[in-house]
Amino acid sequence: MFCLFETVADVVLWRQKDVTVGILVGTLFAWVVFEISGYTLLSLVSSVFFLLFTILFLWAKSAAILNRPAPPLPHLYLSEEMVNQAACFIRSHINMLLSVSENIALGKDTDMFVKVSGGLLLISVLGSLTDFLTLGYTSLVIVLTVPALYEKYEDRVDTYVLMAYRKLRQLHYKFDAVCVSKVPRFNLEEKKLS
Repeated sequence: MFCLFETVADVVLWRQKDVTVGILVGTLFAWVVFEISGYTLLSLVSSVFFLLFTILFLWAKSAAILNRPAPPLPHLYLSEEMVNQAACFIRSHINMLLSVSENIALGKDTDMFVKVSGGLLLISVLGSLTDFLTLGYTSLVIVLTVPALYEKYEDRVDTYVLMAYRKLRQLHYKFDAVCVSKVPRFNLEEKKLS
């Protein structure tokens, strides 16, 4: 499992440049084909499977008629152990998601509520601006470029982020002093007593 994460990290950080460029070019080609043809992913997958099954069916029937060997197909099989491991992995992640959802719904985790709300709002806005395929391709390009650029220019990025953080903090203090501090604060306990 660790080897898989290492391979993914190598691809994302451009340590295996051929693989990363291959992924980017392949997905760009697929995106262009989808945009030009007007196909959707579901219709393309359905058409490819239809063509594949038709070819295999006709091959098998003609092989039986001509006394030739049937098409060489591997025996596809999922072992019980593999299914149990996948189910355990999925169950643990779904339980974690449900636990976080329960904490948000009960008002126990305000920070997570803000993060989830912001993320869902961002997804909603991006979803209204673009289609799923374009969003997926753009996300892939971002995932394959931002970490590599950060790793290459880490010192400069950290310097600029720290400067921006300090500037935002100063703006926050000014906004707090000018606007928020002037808003009268009401104490609910005092109102209940009077």
